[in-house]
Amino acid sequence: MEKKEKPLSPWKLKIHEIIFEADTSLGKFFDIGLLIAIILSVIAVMLESVHDISLRFGTELHIIEWFFTVLFTIEYVLRIISTGKPFKYILSFYGIVDFLATIPTYLGIFFTGTQSLLIIRIIRLIRVFRIFKLARYVGGAQMLIRSLRTSRPKIIVFLMVVLVIATVIGTLMYLIEGGENGFTSIPRSIYWAIVTLTTVGYGDIAPVTVLGEMLASVLMIMGYGIIAVPTGIVGAEMASTKKIRKEDINTHSCPQCSKEGHDNNAKHCKFCGSKLHP
Repeated sequence: MEKKEKPLSPWKLKIHEIIFEADTSLGKFFDIGLLIAIILSVIAVMLESVHDISLRFGTELHIIEWFFTVLFTIEYVLRIISTGKPFKYILSFYGIVDFLATIPTYLGIFFTGTQSLLIIRIIRLIRVFRIFKLARYVGGAQMLIRSLRTSRPKIIVFLMVVLVIATVIGTLMYLIEGGENGFTSIPRSIYWAIVTLTTVGYGDIAPVTVLGEMLASVLMIMGYGIIAVPTGIVGAEMASTKKIRKEDINTHSCPQCSKEGHDNNAKHCKFCGSKLHP
């Protein structure tokens, strides 16, 4: 017999509405305040990496870092206790990002240098799409993700072809130029081929023989054509993907599993079957 889900208590439901939803004034106020805190904390982490600023304001920046860490820890705990299925949230994309946004500071007590990992907090700004209800942007993002997912096999085949070309050209260049001209090994020659094929062109290695320059010229011309291929693949998939209509997008969060993306007229979560909050 299937176990009946226990509904959230009124105070947990209220916390869930404020933290996970952005339709109410309190929810929007909370999320905008959270975004400001994320931006300020990321700026503090960046400033701490500047040597002169760290020497002068290191103590203040350290205090600010701990302030935001405690703030985000409290928020993380509230998200867990206001969810009917906490492990669903903990193991979700947002749950993992929220956890990683706090743990580096605590790890810094035992290990040095982990504070720089706090820059991962910038990923939490993805919530801006849900907060401001930018439906057309959410729809566009979902369409792009769907197109990338559909075109994945083609892109994988394309990357394999590029890798084969780089390997063959790199090996030939190793045989033509040799170690005296900087092509000291086949892996290093393949590195040169990839840099040239992608039109990056660091210039740390360059052919000097006529045959090597001719082969490099062919590879450069191929690079211009190859760059356009992934764009064409994804563009074709996007053209064939049906656009998500604005009125079909719903950002309400399930009180049990915290998943979003339900239909506007949905009364139950399509992921876990739980009753949605009105």
